[in-house]
Amino acid sequence: MIRFLIHILINLATAAIGLLLAGWIVPGVVLQPAGFVVAVVVFALAQGVLGPFVFNVARQYASAILGGIGLVTTLIALAIASWFDGGLEISGFMAWVGATLLVWIVTALGGWLLGWLFITRRRGKKSKAAQ
Repeated sequence: MIRFLIHILINLATAAIGLLLAGWIVPGVVLQPAGFVVAVVVFALAQGVLGPFVFNVARQYASAILGGIGLVTTLIALAIASWFDGGLEISGFMAWVGATLLVWIVTALGGWLLGWLFITRRRGKKSKAAQ
C-alpha cells in the first residue's frame, strides 16, 4: 500500500514539474495558477489510466508504435487536461509537439529516478537492516 502511494506521489510530482517546465519553456503553453492543481491531477490520472489501454491497442493493431506509447499517452493526457477551463492551454502545432516531448521526458526520467530513490533504495535499506 505504501509503495502504491509513493507511485501516486511520484506521478503527481513529475506531472507538476513537467507541466511547469512546459509552461515556462514552450511558447504557446499557458498554465493558469488557479487551475494548475486540477491540470496536474487530470493529466496524471489520464496518463495512468490511458497507458495500459494505449499499450494494449497498439500491441494488438500497430505493434510498430509500441516504443512511442509514452509519447502517445502524454499527448492524449495533455489534450484531456487542456479540456478543463482555467488550467492548461496549449495553442499551435509546435506547442503541442514541444509540450508532449518535454512532459514525456520529465515524467519518464523523473518517474524512473524518483522511483529508484524512494522505492529501490528503501528496499535495499530494509534488507540491510534485516541482516
